[in-house]
Amino acid sequence: MHTTGVLIRQHERQKTMWKASTKPELKIVARSPHGLITNQLHSCLTDTPNPNADYNRTKIRLTEMNNTAAIDWGTDHNPGLTNGSESLLRRVHSGLDPPDSRCSIVSGDYLYYHYGCDGQDDRGWGCGYRTVQTMASWLCFSCESGRPPPSLPDIQQSLVSMGDKEDSFRGSRGWIGTFEASLVLDFFYDVPCRVVHVRGGGAELEEVAVQELHRHFETHGSPVMMGGDRDNSSKGILGVCSGKHGSSVLVVDPHYYGKPLDKTELQTHGWVRWIKVSFLDQCSFYNLCLPLTGKRHV
Repeated sequence: MHTTGVLIRQHERQKTMWKASTKPELKIVARSPHGLITNQLHSCLTDTPNPNADYNRTKIRLTEMNNTAAIDWGTDHNPGLTNGSESLLRRVHSGLDPPDSRCSIVSGDYLYYHYGCDGQDDRGWGCGYRTVQTMASWLCFSCESGRPPPSLPDIQQSLVSMGDKEDSFRGSRGWIGTFEASLVLDFFYDVPCRVVHVRGGGAELEEVAVQELHRHFETHGSPVMMGGDRDNSSKGILGVCSGKHGSSVLVVDPHYYGKPLDKTELQTHGWVRWIKVSFLDQCSFYNLCLPLTGKRHV
């Protein structure tokens, strides 16, 4: 089995989860009503660490997280950034030429969220949160939701409220991955997500991830979150292109920190770019979080 497809729905009152496979060959994944994830499930689906999981690749992630002394956390706030979404850019990929003939790209508007964009310095730990905010902004535009993208504290509080995290997670610098992203989007927007697990290797990425992304953008059109174990930096995926020389994904990178840039500057410096699938870490597994929404046509 190459993928694990999961539908995730948060029941607001009962705080329980259901999951059903979206393909006959995909494994049905169970979750306890108390939000406790088994070691096997956590290691398979999530790109955030489980301290009890006996997997070397998870230990690599834990080691990197614990080595916080090597990270420049900066100050608590970046005075050069505007606190709020009014300074954030829409559709930062517009103007980039697709690299191949068959392309499937995000539909509708979204905002580009990145480190420090709201005045909170989250360098070194907030990339997953920022990708979730970018995805949430698409839901705001496309579904006409009155709820703006949740703040970082809101995201942490929601995961605690659902029983997915301990109380100590509030106010921490704890990372989140694709699994947590799926819970958060359903919690705030009542949108279920499909989580796809892709084992490492060029063939898996080309045959599984690329085809899943084509189907998603052609059917739903919403931004996707991508994360892994060795390659554990969160990425927003806005599109996929395929050709005779391989495939590419359109990446929006949440790791930018600094004064606001325009679209051209973001693209020139590589914060929004097409990346060949062959350039991704071939030894890393990857998870995709795909929101299941109606497609907005533009």
